[in-house]
Amino acid sequence: MSTQLSYRPATSDIPTNPGVYRFFDSQGRVLYVGKAKNLRARLSSYFAPLNTLHERTRRMVTSASDVKWTVVGTEFEALQLEFTWIKEFDPPFNIQFRDDKSYPYLAITMGEDVPRVFITRRRGIPDAKYFGPYTKTWAIRETLEQVLRVFPVRSCSDGVYRKAAAAGRPCLLGDIGRCAAPCAGRVTPEDHRKIALQLGAFMAGRNDGYVDQLRSDMMAASEAQEYERAAKIRDAIEALLTVASKSSVVLDDAIDADVFGVARDELTAAVHVFKVRGGRVRGVRAWTVDTELDASDEDFCDSMLRAAYEAGEEIPSDVIVPTLPDDAEALSDWLTSVRRSQRDENRSARVKLRVAQRGTMSSLAATVTDNAVHALALHRTKRSSDYVTRTTALTDLQEALGLPEAPLRIECFDVSHLGGTKVVGSMVVFEDGLPKKAHYRKFNIAETTDDTESIAQLVRRRVARLDGDADEDSTGFAYPPGLLIVDGGRPQVEAAARALRESGHGHIPVCGLAKRLEEVWLPGDSFPVILPRNSNALFLLQRVRDEAHRFAITFQRAKRKSDIRSELSDVPGVGPTRMSALLNHFGSVTALRSASAEQIAEVPGISHDLATTILTAIRPQKSGVASE
Repeated sequence: MSTQLSYRPATSDIPTNPGVYRFFDSQGRVLYVGKAKNLRARLSSYFAPLNTLHERTRRMVTSASDVKWTVVGTEFEALQLEFTWIKEFDPPFNIQFRDDKSYPYLAITMGEDVPRVFITRRRGIPDAKYFGPYTKTWAIRETLEQVLRVFPVRSCSDGVYRKAAAAGRPCLLGDIGRCAAPCAGRVTPEDHRKIALQLGAFMAGRNDGYVDQLRSDMMAASEAQEYERAAKIRDAIEALLTVASKSSVVLDDAIDADVFGVARDELTAAVHVFKVRGGRVRGVRAWTVDTELDASDEDFCDSMLRAAYEAGEEIPSDVIVPTLPDDAEALSDWLTSVRRSQRDENRSARVKLRVAQRGTMSSLAATVTDNAVHALALHRTKRSSDYVTRTTALTDLQEALGLPEAPLRIECFDVSHLGGTKVVGSMVVFEDGLPKKAHYRKFNIAETTDDTESIAQLVRRRVARLDGDADEDSTGFAYPPGLLIVDGGRPQVEAAARALRESGHGHIPVCGLAKRLEEVWLPGDSFPVILPRNSNALFLLQRVRDEAHRFAITFQRAKRKSDIRSELSDVPGVGPTRMSALLNHFGSVTALRSASAEQIAEVPGISHDLATTILTAIRPQKSGVASE
């Protein structure tokens, strides 16, 4: 038996977030659902040597052919989602849930004169509010213990309550502050009901205002030197925050919604959908798509919804999206018509398309978006690190650009400047489709006329190492690149090609990638090469170009920061303290250079005469922002 499982994901691909994971067999059936505080640590334990695993675990992982995971915000969200999917999929290896028991809820009996909070497995109590379900009884008991410290609602049975009311004395919970003791008349039934309503509002997620009010009360008690009361309020705040972090996915049973999350880059988008039915996450759908050029978030949302529902997917009454499309009203009409064709009942209900602004749905929408972000990062990592994908990208580049062989070494150049001054350049190197950061180089460009001249200088300085003209060790630079890329269009490409010819290295292939339309330019061509939007070759070119741009901008910003400090240090009367005060006050070099003498004089320690001197020193170098 092989000790390695073919579907095992790379450890670095598994997130360290809390989440829920599912093992699937070759027919797509869910074999096992589990939760984890740290997905990477938990899943790694399943892929230990097979002879070290428990017999049942070994049988499960060898029966499976795939594993997938869903990231959530907290461990408790993972617990809730695990419960939902175990009930939904009935996985054969989740034997601990194979009994037919119902699961516990936290209930508040608002239909009674004196409401009661308690743990129950029975639904259907008239006028009761339910929160849960919880897969572990200890989890709900911990929650109840915490909230009773802040909202002392009675939790005793009716018999105990009647006995205490007859005696006029509260039980132990009343004596230790876990109950407001309406039985003994310490609060009126009306006041006790208000406490129960506050507890219900808190468990439903409407807690920000209450916590803020408690913080104000704590500060007021502290200022009044009522330190014992302030300490009790502090403990109450901590208790509420602890419970709130565990209750973020408790939804109302009436909620039916699809919650969309999106993460995008220039070429690709990842979409995640949580399908909430009856207040529970009943399913997750995810896909990665190639995006259209220059499509706005609104346009993408429109296309996303049409793709999601035109194939007959069930449409709920509430659709939560990250951005409302421009034609939201018309799209809502379309969704409503499709929904009415799917069901006979409730035909008049209109589909509401909206962005979640606050509360529980906003928190859930953030969780869905986190999943989309992770999916996009994983997609990009797989495309850039997978050997077959990299090989395909290099081969496609060879064919598209007419290269004699696949460019195993790619070098890319970019230029950054501050309004035409303080020009710097960068060179990044990719070998076999992966960055080789030890070969990255930064360049100061003392004199230049424009970007094309700057590019030509960088190319000449690079190929000088091929001729052994450089003083420094040229290990790694003694052989020519298979492809030289410049960030820019036709003018920049022609400048680079001219520099190569003049240096006697015209045989080195060169191209440019224009950012606006992602066009690939070759020297001497009147029209660009247009690569398919979903091609691995374009993805590789884009990644190399973006890395060169990032490296150049980082160098430019570091140089900018050091230069302004050098300029200020040359001004008489401006030492390190005043220099820091100036930069902290204005927040940026641009703001300081554009300030008036009166504004500079507002900085403590800076007189009007000194402000004028500072302006004289820095104004001649005033310019725009860095070319990015």
